[in-house]
Amino acid sequence: MITDNRKARHNYHIETKYEAGIVLLGTEVKALRMGRAHLKDAYAKIKDGEVYVHQMHIGPYPFAYYDNHEPLRTRKLLLHDYEIKRLFAKVNEKGYSLIPLNMYFVNGKAKVTIALARGKRLHDKRDAIKQRDEKRDFDRTRKES
Repeated sequence: MITDNRKARHNYHIETKYEAGIVLLGTEVKALRMGRAHLKDAYAKIKDGEVYVHQMHIGPYPFAYYDNHEPLRTRKLLLHDYEIKRLFAKVNEKGYSLIPLNMYFVNGKAKVTIALARGKRLHDKRDAIKQRDEKRDFDRTRKES
């Protein structure tokens, strides 16, 4: 696991998840191996039949003397055509977004889990917090017994 977007689970109802490869530069891969990535404000868009992730921050690689990458550049995601068509149809509906959830390495290749998500409203967030607190209290009382 390289990085996780915890805020996404708080702000969105996650409907379906997709695993996608990501097109990276050499210095970006080395920076990822050092753990220099953030998905806090990242989102994905479909443009010209391809999926791109925006606002994903990969910090600069400190040992690169020249030709270092831009930290917030737009990066292409690698998905099958049928997955892109399915996502395009859903994203055009009102209220759906593509949100990256986490990044990790599989056999040396960087992967991103993106989710088709619907935004939560304020009362939904409050209900989620309330349920989490009730579950925590229940677990405490069960552990004490």
